[in-house]
Amino acid sequence: MRNTARYMLIVLLLLSIAAISTAQTTTTPDATQFTLQPVVDGFNRALYVTHAGDGTDRMFMVQQNGIIHVIEDGSVLTTPFLDASGLISTDALGNGYTERGLLGLAFHPDYADNGVFFINYTELSSNDTIVARFTVSEDDPNVANPNSADIIFRTAQPYANHNGGHIEFGPEGFLYISVGDGGSAGDPLNSGQQPDTLLGTILRINVNGGLPYAIPESNPFVGNDFAADEVWAYGLRNVWRFSFDRETGDMYLGDVGQNRWEEVNFQPAGVGGQNYGWNILEGNNPFSGAAIPDDLTAPIAEYQHINGNCSVTGGYVYRGEAIPTLQGAYIYGDYCSGQIWATYRDANGAWQSNLLLDTDYTISSFGEDESGELYLVHYGTSRIPAQVLRFAPVE
Repeated sequence: MRNTARYMLIVLLLLSIAAISTAQTTTTPDATQFTLQPVVDGFNRALYVTHAGDGTDRMFMVQQNGIIHVIEDGSVLTTPFLDASGLISTDALGNGYTERGLLGLAFHPDYADNGVFFINYTELSSNDTIVARFTVSEDDPNVANPNSADIIFRTAQPYANHNGGHIEFGPEGFLYISVGDGGSAGDPLNSGQQPDTLLGTILRINVNGGLPYAIPESNPFVGNDFAADEVWAYGLRNVWRFSFDRETGDMYLGDVGQNRWEEVNFQPAGVGGQNYGWNILEGNNPFSGAAIPDDLTAPIAEYQHINGNCSVTGGYVYRGEAIPTLQGAYIYGDYCSGQIWATYRDANGAWQSNLLLDTDYTISSFGEDESGELYLVHYGTSRIPAQVLRFAPVE
């Protein structure tokens, strides 16, 4: 009989496999060795910061209202890189809380040569999730060509929340897309366990191999009626930021929980097809009452909705040089409480989690610069303006 006790044995086995598959962290992350140093502020609904990988060391700030700014030498350039506010759902432009808007930005791995980048947003006319391709202008590297938009991917969103929205290129050059379970509460459509719908998944597509895109032959469900060919992993509620360890290629996913548990999931480099359990489970905990299959992949970390916690914000494995005690640790936080954790493997290969900081920030995202140094994005409140902060060593 499939019961909770049996599931916990499976959890232990999967965690052991995950620990063996990647390098261990040799030091315990230490919050006394770094501080959060403000870099720049003045944003509206700051949602994400990233770089173009083009050798310029510029950073690009995504605002939920559809505007992308360039940060150069610690200052925000006057002219936006892209103003897509006319494309996105109008509720992302108001003053109330919404999960719609401009949600993701990814630069093509060959951006320095081809000037191509992609955005993920909820469309004004339909509220569908859209991934669109743009190019930089020919005359100014700090301004995109707004007339170059080409929609390459679209999927309907049955509810206003759980739009996912993160996009990022993996180590092999394919584009990964986070698509939430469709919204409402408790996954009423059972999307998480029906990956043929595209909802509740991570998708992987080849933007170089066809029009509008091609399916990588190595995707785990190609030719399988159970799931769409684009699906890379499923059983996810609403992944709010995922990332790849720039040293190992391993994937880390921050999956937002329902009302009790938040979770961080792990995927060894190049291995797809995982079922992360939603809505059968919330974290490691039974949720829907359905029987627990044998093939679920357990989270490497989870935390409860206590002390103000409400929604996990996925981060990055630190691979910079400024803060040696964070080397190899996965850094992530909670949107509501402002708490920041490090999850890492100890000398025995077991996953551990340390609370690093308890901040006053509303953590909408983390970010990396070209050298692997780590940043935090504060969404903005009436008390603390939206801003970007750097993880900096204590002088």
